[in-house]
Amino acid sequence: MTNSKMTYEQLNSLPVWDTMPTITLGEMSAIKLMNRVDTKFVMPERLLVQLLEMAAEEYSVQGIDGVRACGYTPLSCDTADYDMYTRHHNQQLVRQKIRSRRYEESGQCFIEVKNKTNKGRTKKKRIVIPDSAFDCVASHAEAHAFLSERAAYTPEEIAPALITRFDRITLVNKAHTERLTIDTNLRFRNVRKQTEGEMEGLVIVELKQDGMYFSPMKEILQRLRVKPFKVSKYCLGTVLSQAEVKHNRYKRKIRLIEKMLYNE
Repeated sequence: MTNSKMTYEQLNSLPVWDTMPTITLGEMSAIKLMNRVDTKFVMPERLLVQLLEMAAEEYSVQGIDGVRACGYTPLSCDTADYDMYTRHHNQQLVRQKIRSRRYEESGQCFIEVKNKTNKGRTKKKRIVIPDSAFDCVASHAEAHAFLSERAAYTPEEIAPALITRFDRITLVNKAHTERLTIDTNLRFRNVRKQTEGEMEGLVIVELKQDGMYFSPMKEILQRLRVKPFKVSKYCLGTVLSQAEVKHNRYKRKIRLIEKMLYNE
């Protein structure tokens, strides 16, 4: 069963952008929240416009040259035996993800090490890399040095595993204590198997807070009957594009997501 989806062009021409304040990329860069608490939600795309309309008075949207739904392309790395994926799948609290990321509108590329602590906090470190190093970070001198210092894995242990492409809307609240990312049009490509996966109509919302502040978005999502739902785009894409990995827990998650997407 399929679910309708908005194109990149449709997302960037929504009437709600005429009523929601815009924040620039430069202004947003000052709100890093690199040590934070993340709460994820999943919802069907059919609720997206309603969510944005309800958020218009309390949030600003990041704009880059008039674009509000920006293209993102992360490339997740892993060991040969998918140790990073397996640790997440097995619900180990302390874990790490390594990825390069390209921001399509700005042209910026980064290599990033993302750590999850046993207190549920997310800590990220990243550096800028040239676009030419996007899919070969371990062989790029500066990225190699960064990974050698920051990663729990040596650069020689890891290799590209999964490319994820999606359109991202980024909101920030008036107090600048939280950011909200809304990811839609997710497509996955397993670079080792050359296989693809997709879940049409899925939207992943992630609330990023630097403390336990009041969040208007939590109230909005509650009114829309959207509940917190732990999900990793890397794990989801790996399961959808590669049947050989251990996936019993994520298969259950996928069934729950499908029920939410297709049972109105």
